[in-house]
Amino acid sequence: MIKIIIERRIMPGLEEEYEAAARDAIRHSLGAPGFIGGESLVEFGHSDRRLMITKWRDLRAWKEWHQSETRARVMQGLLPLLTEDERIRIYAATSI
Repeated sequence: MIKIIIERRIMPGLEEEYEAAARDAIRHSLGAPGFIGGESLVEFGHSDRRLMITKWRDLRAWKEWHQSETRARVMQGLLPLLTEDERIRIYAATSI
C-alpha cells in the first residue's frame, strides 16, 4: 500500500468552489482500480492551504489514475482554483 500526499493552495475566496471540485475528484477516484480511500484536510488558520491524503494498492494503480483521462477531466475543475501547481509526494510504509 502507498499513500499519496497532495498539497494545494487555493485562491482566496474560492474555498467553496474548491470543496465542490475536490468532492467531485474523490467521487471519481472511488471507481479507480486500486483506490483504497482518502481524506481532505485544511490547515488551521490558512483556509487556502489544503492537503489530500489518498491510499492506493500500489504505485501502478496510482500512476494509472494520475495519467487517466478521468483525472484529467476532474482536474480541469480544480486547476483554475489553485494559485500554484499542486505538489504530489508518494510514500510507502516502512517497518519500524
